[in-house]
Amino acid sequence: MKKYLYLVLALIAVHACQQKPQLPDTLPFKVAKAYGIENFDQVNSIAYTWNVQRDSVNVVSRDWKWNVKDSTVYYSGPDTTFTYSLTADSLPKQDGAFINDKYWAMMPFQLAWDSGYTHEITENVPSPLKGTNSTKLTIIYNSGEPKSPGMGYTPGDAYDLYLDENHMILEWTFRRGNGAEGRTWTWENVNQFGPIKLAQDHMGPDGKRFIWLSNVKVE
Repeated sequence: MKKYLYLVLALIAVHACQQKPQLPDTLPFKVAKAYGIENFDQVNSIAYTWNVQRDSVNVVSRDWKWNVKDSTVYYSGPDTTFTYSLTADSLPKQDGAFINDKYWAMMPFQLAWDSGYTHEITENVPSPLKGTNSTKLTIIYNSGEPKSPGMGYTPGDAYDLYLDENHMILEWTFRRGNGAEGRTWTWENVNQFGPIKLAQDHMGPDGKRFIWLSNVKVE
């Protein structure tokens, strides 16, 4: 009986050690939770094609596969195809495109991963494009050297995220250098991919699709 009790206690201790750390109860983390950040440890890789409508005719596409567990990235674009390590001392120029495209794909998770920003909250704000009543979450990245921890490639920039009551992004505005004016796009066509959610379509003020994700696969 005593041995059985010790076994039960040991199993409880192991389970307690394996419990996920509790995330902060702030609005940026609530957004990350809405898209499944608490399940991200189940993700081994994320693959997608990032597409942008440059003009009425031309579409630029880039294929990515981020192997989360071993920190490698596969890239295929109009210029070349290769795989590189995110932990390498020297990163290829395409890493800037990877970061850019990852923010379009995974901005909700960046709110949990990034540390070099401040945030402001304004309630009952009409979203710029559709006028939907929303909570405006402004993310302002710290100024400093590019690629400093938690700051990405564009320090000092700001994002206004317009959220619904479930902390899902309706629209976002990008403001370079935290300037007064910016450009706004929608966040639409949210789908479940394995343990996480991703928005696949981003429409501009004209209602036309500007950026979209295709060939999405989460393993």
